[in-house]
Amino acid sequence: MARYPEYEKKAGMKKWILPVLIALLVVCIVIAVVFINPFKKSNTGGAAGGKASAAGGTNSLLPASGAGGSAGQNPAEPNTSILSQVTSSANPMADKLIAEATAAVNAQPPLVIEARQKLNDVLSLPMTAEQQKLVKDQMALLADKWLFSKTIFAEDSLCGSYKVKSGDRLALIAQENRIPYEILLQINGIPKPEALQAGATIKIVKGPFRVKVHRSTFTLELYLQDTFVRSFKIGIGKTGRETPKGLWIVKAGGKMIKPRWTDPDTNKTYESDDPDYPLGSRWIALEGVEGDAKGREGFAIHGTKVPEEVGAATSRGCIRMYNGEVILMYNALVPTFSKVEVVD
Repeated sequence: MARYPEYEKKAGMKKWILPVLIALLVVCIVIAVVFINPFKKSNTGGAAGGKASAAGGTNSLLPASGAGGSAGQNPAEPNTSILSQVTSSANPMADKLIAEATAAVNAQPPLVIEARQKLNDVLSLPMTAEQQKLVKDQMALLADKWLFSKTIFAEDSLCGSYKVKSGDRLALIAQENRIPYEILLQINGIPKPEALQAGATIKIVKGPFRVKVHRSTFTLELYLQDTFVRSFKIGIGKTGRETPKGLWIVKAGGKMIKPRWTDPDTNKTYESDDPDYPLGSRWIALEGVEGDAKGREGFAIHGTKVPEEVGAATSRGCIRMYNGEVILMYNALVPTFSKVEVVD
């Protein structure tokens, strides 16, 4: 009989242990909600604030890596792994020049030539692919202002003005400046060479233009002397018939509009008005002078009837461009003086 009170005592203890455990669990949950959640909110608010600050301070020319430090970092204890990534992939001097060029572009009035020079200087510096693309994109936009327009900037060493004299011929004016007369027609809005009027002031460009072809990226870069103008997507030679590396010049007498052409593989001859004429709107013959290009013939920059060939390695070695863009190239390159460098 003495066992029953002891049993009842143990049973009573079991009854109150469970509520105590539940109460402790509730207390733990409350502590977690009160203390941990505000910590999370604080961190979230800090990240959001950092993002807004970076967005507000980012310049249109600067890559994202050029914005401020990471949110939540203690300046006294920098994250060395992040810093090493930034310093190994970005160039502070490039960032500085890009920022200065941006300020020049945003000035009132815009300092177009100053911006162009600073951005062109940046291209000679080591920098990230993102920085390089931003610089070249901005320089292409600037070229529409200083080059492909009637506007003449007094401080521009690459363009100027010329007052036409009686007896002047546009072809001779162009020849003296080592450019084709076609680009003078284009930028001055002159319909044909015969429309040149004595007494008129026209814009001239001081050439020559030159080209650099990057086979690995299917890219052609146009320069006026040593100043970058813009990039173009191109097609190049297929495997086994690669576009030869080295230095070329535009061949004398080699610029033609839709010339008669015979396919060397099939011996089929194409006329300019044939529906399947393959050369597009322009033909710019090249003459190899250095490297693998030396002594090579039959190569050219030309258009295409198949736009999908641009950006691919499908030609017999020629450089293919979109028809509208190869016209611009035809208007810029001058025989003998314009060089075409082909690299990997």
